[in-house]
Amino acid sequence: MKKIFFALVAIAGLSFTSCDLDEVNPSAGDASLNGYASWAGLQAYCYSCLSDQLYSASDWMFASEGGTDLWVSKGNGTGSKDLFYYENMTPSTNATKKLHKQCYSMVTTCNTVINEAKNVTIDRDEEAMPILIAETKALRAFYYYLLVSNFGPVTLNLESNASVSGVVERRPVRTSEKVIYDQVIKDLKEAIADLPVQPYQGNKARFTKKAAKALLARVYAQRAGLGDSKYGDGANYWDLCRQTAVELIENAAAYDAHLYDDIYDTWADANNRNNKEALLIAAGADPMSGDNSYTYASKNNKLSAYSAASAGSVSEFWNSNHKPGDKGYFYGRHNASTWQPTKYLMYCFDPTWDKRWEATWQYAYGEWSMVQCGWVAFNKGCITITEAMCTKYGIDPSNVGKVIIPMADCDGIPNTLAGNQYPAKLWPKGTTAETAKPENLIHVDDPAWGTRKAYSVPWPVDVDDNRFNIVAVHTDAELQKYKDAKSQFMVFKLSDLYDSNDLPYGGIAQGSEAAKAPNIGDGANNGHQAYPSLTKYNWSYEGVFVGSNLQLKNGDMFIIRMAEVYLLAAEAYVMLDQADKAVPYLNAVRQRAARAGVPESVWKLTTADEDAVLDEYAREFAGEFQRWALLKRHNAFEERLAKYNKRAAASFQPYHYNRAISIDFLQTILNAEEYGDNGYGATAKSGLEGIDVE
Repeated sequence: MKKIFFALVAIAGLSFTSCDLDEVNPSAGDASLNGYASWAGLQAYCYSCLSDQLYSASDWMFASEGGTDLWVSKGNGTGSKDLFYYENMTPSTNATKKLHKQCYSMVTTCNTVINEAKNVTIDRDEEAMPILIAETKALRAFYYYLLVSNFGPVTLNLESNASVSGVVERRPVRTSEKVIYDQVIKDLKEAIADLPVQPYQGNKARFTKKAAKALLARVYAQRAGLGDSKYGDGANYWDLCRQTAVELIENAAAYDAHLYDDIYDTWADANNRNNKEALLIAAGADPMSGDNSYTYASKNNKLSAYSAASAGSVSEFWNSNHKPGDKGYFYGRHNASTWQPTKYLMYCFDPTWDKRWEATWQYAYGEWSMVQCGWVAFNKGCITITEAMCTKYGIDPSNVGKVIIPMADCDGIPNTLAGNQYPAKLWPKGTTAETAKPENLIHVDDPAWGTRKAYSVPWPVDVDDNRFNIVAVHTDAELQKYKDAKSQFMVFKLSDLYDSNDLPYGGIAQGSEAAKAPNIGDGANNGHQAYPSLTKYNWSYEGVFVGSNLQLKNGDMFIIRMAEVYLLAAEAYVMLDQADKAVPYLNAVRQRAARAGVPESVWKLTTADEDAVLDEYAREFAGEFQRWALLKRHNAFEERLAKYNKRAAASFQPYHYNRAISIDFLQTILNAEEYGDNGYGATAKSGLEGIDVE
């Protein structure tokens, strides 16, 4: 293999520096790296891509979750159709192009930190350096894992810079996936040996032993997915995945690893900044931290806007400027809605037993006020039901003249660093203008609401609850219950969002049967745009807002959670034909999601297979940057897309199992035709021909 290929990243990508950040990425040749302070600063920079780009910008979410059985483009539209549906996916697709650049840029920095450690002589900290080297090896492993799992055989290089005697090497050679995975596993094993149980200096965003251990289990699973078709050793890696996951679970206390007993606690706002279940996080910018880090941290997380519905399109249910797509003090400004869950994903959840339904989805919407700070009076958040609304949205006419009261009340707390903060509390059902006083508001951790997000509406909504304007249900029986009770809100069945091909209504030119959902209300309204919104990245607590920019909410992002370790153990057992041993690990995750009082026979599994595992991942990890890699390691795209995302199935080709090599990279190197683009047509060869698989 040719040496030192990373200057290609520098040449092709210096305009974006490292991870499209404004900061300068220090080069390997910095003489100052013989000083500990400079070296440690560069080491800390190796984390920057996690919070500043991968887990806050939309690109990696689109690449990691799009093109699967979980998501479609809103209204079956054309937005990001390359990533949702494999239509016109090319080496110029921005999300995958950025992933290639960002990961390689970070790998270069990691290499420098690891290789230059021996040269640090000024103020060298002998106690800290092994820990920081171990962190950096874990980070390098993570970035290479993203590269090999997404792009297949790419170029492995462990050198610090990109030149030999000052001459840049511009003819890189691909490395087999086996060799890359071997290096990733080696890095993680070495990291685990030296990483502490508690994060270095108490910094929650740093790698720890448990995080590296969990990542190793994930890597083993992904490597196992290559085994049967390429290397014939898949079972060996499934067994390694099993061993690693089970060891972490059985010794969780020693690793300070936790699985919450209640799924509400996993996603409660109160636990976002200090989450016991999170094994590795991308820390969101925090103005409450008490230091000046907020001033230079990235504050651009808009994922809550991308993964939300356009409930504001049902305009009669919102007052002026209150629509989530306009002024969103409560929901955030949802004017960039892109992601819509598939029908399969909606019906993966059975809310009769599974609290993950409301812990994951905003399935019921309501108005809001700002009584706490005096900005928006309670009555300004009230909506009076008209005859026209009843006719259009299928509401019983006996409700004409009744009032829908606000669901929530937002505060307006000044913050010097971040601007105003708008944390919400909830109004009790039946509140009136006379009782709408701040002291009567429900805190989100009040027993009347339960420990959950403000957006996690308790299921089921009472038939007489006057706080909601739109409610989605799963079954005909539920729908009839609300109709019989003459409930005053718009209610529709989730299956009515999709046509006979399970495509969302809206994009007639893209195959939808109609522009509007014919079975929602009068069939001529925008009710189909009020589908459930993902709430995992929508927070409402002091310190998460960025002043008047209501698109942004910067909470901590969970890269790996303990629940994944349980599902990895179950997945490995199933793939090793020991399904009976998988069941307890699946049930551990299901049990903490089960409603109180529901008999075990309803939620408890007695057997499992590959589909059961994939379905459980959907319930637990929808929207958490995992689905594409999961389907890849199970070689499941053709089968799952044909069932659950027919539009994507129509364009999916075998070469889509690898993302396209970045066109920017190909235009920089001198051997682009030889290197290849993974079969996307920008080069005559894919570049995969003759890659050593031994």
